[in-house]
Amino acid sequence: MRKIFFTFFCLNFLFAANIYAFCPVCTIAVGAGVGLSRWLGIDDTITGLWIGGLTASLIAWTLNWLKSKNKTFPYQKIIVAFLYYSFIIIPLVWSDIIGHPFNKLWGLDKLVLGIILGSLGFLGGGLTYQKIKEKNNGHAHFPFEKVVLPVAPLIILSLIFYFAAK
Repeated sequence: MRKIFFTFFCLNFLFAANIYAFCPVCTIAVGAGVGLSRWLGIDDTITGLWIGGLTASLIAWTLNWLKSKNKTFPYQKIIVAFLYYSFIIIPLVWSDIIGHPFNKLWGLDKLVLGIILGSLGFLGGGLTYQKIKEKNNGHAHFPFEKVVLPVAPLIILSLIFYFAAK
C-alpha cells in the first residue's frame, strides 16, 4: 500500500505542467470542512476528502511561494508533496487512526482513500478553473469562481460518500 501511495503522489506532481496556488478562502473552507466533519463524527472517507483537498492546496501554495522567491531544487514538486503527505499520514498511522482493519473501503483505509480522492478532486477543480479562465481572456465567469470550482468536487464527493455510507 505504501508503494502505491508514494507512486501515486510522485506521478501526480511530477507531471503537473504548471503550479497555480489556490486562494486563501479555498484553503480556509477546506480546513473548516475537516474540523467540522471530525467534530460531527462523519465517515472517515468524507473527512479524508477534505484533508486531501487541504493538503493539495497547501502544496500548491508552497510551490507558488518557492517560485515567487526564485527558490528551485531538483524534484521540488515531488519533495514538497511527499513532505506534506508524510506530515499528515505518518502521525495518523502512529496514532492508529489509519490502519484499523475494519475501517476499509475498496481495500484501502477510508481516510487514505478520502485523501487521495480529495486531493485529485481539489486539484482537478483548480485546474478546471485555470482552463476556463484562460478561455475567457483571463477573467472569471462569476464572482468567487476560483473558490467554487476547487471546493465543488469536495462537496459533491462528500455527498456521494455520505449517501453510500448510509
